[in-house]
Amino acid sequence: MRVRKAVIPAAGLGTRFLPATKSQPKEMLPLVDTPAIQFVVEEAVRSGLADILIVTSHMKRSIEDHFDRSGELEDALLEAGKEELFDQIRRISELADIHYIRQKEPRGLGHAITVAANHVGREPFVVMLGDDVLPPRANLTVDMLEDFEKFGRSVVGVQEVPKEEVSNFGCIKPEHTTGSLMRVLDVVEKPSAETAPSNLAVIGRYVFTPEIFDALEAIDSPPGEEIQLTDAIAKLAGFQTVYAHVYEGQRFDIGDKLEYLRATVEVAAGREDLGPAFRAFLREFCSRNGIS
Repeated sequence: MRVRKAVIPAAGLGTRFLPATKSQPKEMLPLVDTPAIQFVVEEAVRSGLADILIVTSHMKRSIEDHFDRSGELEDALLEAGKEELFDQIRRISELADIHYIRQKEPRGLGHAITVAANHVGREPFVVMLGDDVLPPRANLTVDMLEDFEKFGRSVVGVQEVPKEEVSNFGCIKPEHTTGSLMRVLDVVEKPSAETAPSNLAVIGRYVFTPEIFDALEAIDSPPGEEIQLTDAIAKLAGFQTVYAHVYEGQRFDIGDKLEYLRATVEVAAGREDLGPAFRAFLREFCSRNGIS
């Protein structure tokens, strides 16, 4: 079955980026002049996913506004003769068929996925975290969709991380198969460096069979407590093969301040309009501060 739908969870509180996220979603933090979540939506579209559900919360209305039409702004741009900006703004509202649903209580990523169940139905779908940004040249989602088409089973994106950082991630216990693809035997949420089953960390790209909803429902979580997606993946791997695709490119967790700065520099340096002048500034900055 062809995968048609993408789910983008974007309901988190963004506490790591306070006070900036007190009044705006972390997913709307700009990388130069483009909100982070727009990079994720554009990646979904490039991957052939035109039906997108964004899971938000009551604090995230600006996400909906961003991807909606803005007649007053469009008219003002046309009247001012700014056709290029008009085209850019209009294109945002026409990127895909975007739907929204609210996660009414902050119960973690696993719970956010369950909120999407009615929209997804009993068909495979992609999950792309709204604060996990990959460069436009990255093919991870496309590669994972190809894995799914070949095997018909869930695929999670993973990346090697330094051993001292494994406690920040869910890490898989892998069974090596071939190339960048391996079978997932187990997933452990935020293990210590000593107990981690590997240094392969789950990152924010997933292709799921609909049985992930069965696994989520099977998690015995007390009312009000978070439901971990990694726990559901581990349960799913117990009754249906789950694969991991190893990603070796760049990724940025824009909810982390240092990662956000890195992403901003990478995006700015790669822009045709800003890149040359920005790279010259970086060279001058490094020289002035004795940075080689």
